[in-house]
Amino acid sequence: MPHAALRPPFESDLEAVTDAIGAADWAQLRGRHVFLTGGTGFVGKWLLASLLHAGRRFALDCRITVLSRNPQAFRSEAPFLAQAPGVSLLQGDVRSFAWPDQRFDLVIHAATDVVASATPLETFDTCVQGTRRVLDLAVQAGAQRVLLVSSGAMYGRQPEGQEGVPESWLGAPDIRDARSAYGEGKRATEWLGAAYSKQHGLDVRVARCFAFLGPYLPLDKHFALGNFLRDAMAGQPIVIQGDGTALRSYLYAADMAAWLWAILLRGERGGTYNVGGGEAVSIAQLARRIAQALASPSAVTVQGQAGGGMAPDRYVPDTRKALGALALGVPLALDEAIRRTAAWHRAATDLPA
Repeated sequence: MPHAALRPPFESDLEAVTDAIGAADWAQLRGRHVFLTGGTGFVGKWLLASLLHAGRRFALDCRITVLSRNPQAFRSEAPFLAQAPGVSLLQGDVRSFAWPDQRFDLVIHAATDVVASATPLETFDTCVQGTRRVLDLAVQAGAQRVLLVSSGAMYGRQPEGQEGVPESWLGAPDIRDARSAYGEGKRATEWLGAAYSKQHGLDVRVARCFAFLGPYLPLDKHFALGNFLRDAMAGQPIVIQGDGTALRSYLYAADMAAWLWAILLRGERGGTYNVGGGEAVSIAQLARRIAQALASPSAVTVQGQAGGGMAPDRYVPDTRKALGALALGVPLALDEAIRRTAAWHRAATDLPA
């Protein structure tokens, strides 16, 4: 994929996020100052784009400070975000950035990128040290509210027979497995949120994020859905290295952004919410759904063999709490989300439809 400047999300998607939250809740941000980490990642770009859109529509006149390791790269990649009125970029690593001498009303810690090349210790340290640094900033800057973007990985392996994991589930990753670094890091992140809430009175809200699709999802990284989309759009074979039985669910990016804003603006004080899709599909089914939704000639090949008698790995949330408590609408259906994601990538790279 060429590294040209990114296109904005579809206008209709930004309108959908804005409408889902509504004028009254957006008004909480009027004249406020928001501090955002992870603003250059998938989740962060959607939060920033949707806030800017709502700001224009409702004349919110809010300011957003975005932490970035490389502000110049972000300005080149997404100038419509990085150079928008009210946006300022702060250079630094989430683990060690210098605190700006400013007041922030709300803090969103969305620096959640999973880097495949990172060691387990690097992954864990980024989660824990980064969160501690951000929470200390929130205290020092007098923030009223904090949104921690956590992960469903903190639940560990879902037990057999559990269709969707609820927020009350007390399971955990395997503490003896170094590959659990991300999930354990997110558990520690949430504990830090609880500790700062008790010790400093911070209103810390937690979003346990699962799997997503939509504009800005990388097609060339370690995300199966992105790889499948890339191959289907090119008419190339879709090859599944494993046995294809693992179960996942996917939430469209515009819905994800709406859910996150709803948690921050109308969620319960100190509340925790799952954020993800409700329809479970196996990886093999996902590959076939993508090929069918895009009318692609891509053949799907599963190279691995299913383990005899083993229940498939499942990473699917129970989202009834969020859907009910946050007054959220019905999320976009998976097939339409696939088509919309592909349409954005085609428009962004001038690929034929």
